[in-house]
Amino acid sequence: MTTLTRSRSRSAPRFRWWHALGIFAAANAVSILPAGVNGNEAFYNDFKRPTVAPPDWLFPPMWLFLNVTSLIALARVANDPEQTGDHRKVYVLEGSGWVLFAAFNTVYFGLRSPVLGAADTAAGLAVGAGSLVYSLKVDRRAGLLILPRVLWLLLATYVSVWVARHNRDEFLSRGRS
Repeated sequence: MTTLTRSRSRSAPRFRWWHALGIFAAANAVSILPAGVNGNEAFYNDFKRPTVAPPDWLFPPMWLFLNVTSLIALARVANDPEQTGDHRKVYVLEGSGWVLFAAFNTVYFGLRSPVLGAADTAAGLAVGAGSLVYSLKVDRRAGLLILPRVLWLLLATYVSVWVARHNRDEFLSRGRS
């Protein structure tokens, strides 16, 4: 190991716990504005849903877990001494994922639009899949920490598209009553 490599690997981390806390707090604050912590449970529970749809009580603990694992993955990528184009792709994709996460409650519960909620969820899946691919290239453990989010969003995309197809969208004035 060269002196340069040794000194770079011992340098102070770029991404610290307070960065993760700031991202988490900002995204969740924006997310809860339109409908509160649990969203509008009655709105979700009144929909026809596929049999594989998770119960409403599972969403908060699942997203807490997924947010934490995503932030740990981001910290691993950001604190890698070697920064490449793949690292930058992870930052763009993860940033986009946080924006989509923060916007979901507004489009789904605030606008009362399962169609826009499904679009947000599908976009989150695409962004998560891209982040998984580039994270695995940069740091295998970071990629494995993103994998649960991609798997959850795979299920969530199926459920949200099913719900959008089989229920009324008040905002877009379309679908079944």
